[in-house]
Amino acid sequence: MTMCFAGVDVGSTTSKAVVIDQDGQVLARALRPEGIGSTAGETVLREAVEEACGGFEDVGFIVATGYGRKIFPHSDRQVSELSCHTKGVAHVVPGVRTLIDVGGQDAKAMSINADGVMTAFQMNDKCAAGTGRFLEVMASILHVGIGDLEKEYFASTAPVKISSTCTVFSESEVISQLARGAKREDVVAGICQSVASRFAALVSRVGVEPKVCISGGVAKNHGVRDALARDLGVPIEAPPHAQYMGALGASLYAREFAKNKS
Repeated sequence: MTMCFAGVDVGSTTSKAVVIDQDGQVLARALRPEGIGSTAGETVLREAVEEACGGFEDVGFIVATGYGRKIFPHSDRQVSELSCHTKGVAHVVPGVRTLIDVGGQDAKAMSINADGVMTAFQMNDKCAAGTGRFLEVMASILHVGIGDLEKEYFASTAPVKISSTCTVFSESEVISQLARGAKREDVVAGICQSVASRFAALVSRVGVEPKVCISGGVAKNHGVRDALARDLGVPIEAPPHAQYMGALGASLYAREFAKNKS
């Protein structure tokens, strides 16, 4: 059996695991919609390992990342989510220079050099506005599935401006706009534009250099990506399986650490 290497990303709201082989090819992925404070990290790691290589006896090294990395009991080493997301995205998107990673409770902007190494970063972890959680709250208010937000965004002809920078105040603002008769698609477009403007402000603090990529669950929302591309004036690329980039980076570190140990 070929030796496997595993990365597990225990985030604030989701847990992801990726297992790769000695060539860096992904053998298995697993995700659960639960994060730190749950046993989802152990569950996704076990599921991915069993699918990829049968059992833990064939796993050469395990790296944990994310909010819960320091309390995850089954890793050989821990690496920050900033480093892991950078490594994961640089692996699948050659030439990436600017990365925006959007988690459940925070957003990060990173500059990456030609060697795929992070050289600067900015983080917004003080407020949930402009994060995955913010979009979930807004979708719930509007009675729209989180996956349907982009369809509503592209149906809009007159986006409503959402000016509040707080999730609680934005919630009140959205309700007020609906009460005034604003169309749902126009409110959704305003929400996506509001989120994008927060990302753009964060990115501007590290500098915008193409290629620009976005990772994390929010990367799947083409409406937010479109609004952000308009704000920054550059195309925004979302890597395949964008939500797994932290876990992928962790698995790539695991492979490196195993090689250095031998």
